[in-house]
Amino acid sequence: MYRIWQLFGVRTVMVGLYAWLAFLAIMIHLVLLSTDKYNWIEGASKSPKAAEMSPMPGKKIAGVSG
Repeated sequence: MYRIWQLFGVRTVMVGLYAWLAFLAIMIHLVLLSTDKYNWIEGASKSPKAAEMSPMPGKKIAGVSG
C-alpha cells in the first residue's frame, strides 16, 4: 500500500477525490431535478391520471342526477 503513496501525493489524491465526489453529487442532483417526481424546485406536477378519475360506480354525488 505504501507504494501507491509513493506514486501519488496525498494532497493530489485528496483533491482528486473531493473533485470526483463534488462532480458526482452535482450530477445526481441534476438527474433528480430533471424528473417530475423529485423536482423540488418547480414542485411535483399534478398527475394527469388524478384529473381523469371519475367517482366509483354506484356512489351518489350531491347535485348530480343519474
